[in-house]
Amino acid sequence: MPINVMPNWIVSLDDEDITFVKRFIMSSGSLKEIAKQYSVTYPTVRLRLDRLIQKIKIEDEIPNEKYISLIKRLALDEKIDFATAKVLISEYKKEKNEGDLV
Repeated sequence: MPINVMPNWIVSLDDEDITFVKRFIMSSGSLKEIAKQYSVTYPTVRLRLDRLIQKIKIEDEIPNEKYISLIKRLALDEKIDFATAKVLISEYKKEKNEGDLV
């Protein structure tokens, strides 16, 4: 793959996520080491990693549904709550399906 072509899952990560991934790789995947570097507990690092995994999965699951991916990322980043995300996605899907019927 050419260096100037990055997968969507990488492009969707913010600077903090990229820094976390780099530290994770540089520490050979040791969550304990990452916890020391960030001065947080192991469960906090595990939660951060789980959210990062979810972000990546979102990009892989719905590559052609950019709006749905955006809403899910906003919910994961706690910029909107999950209930609001569900309503937005549900309404989007309804509108999309009604458009297909016309």
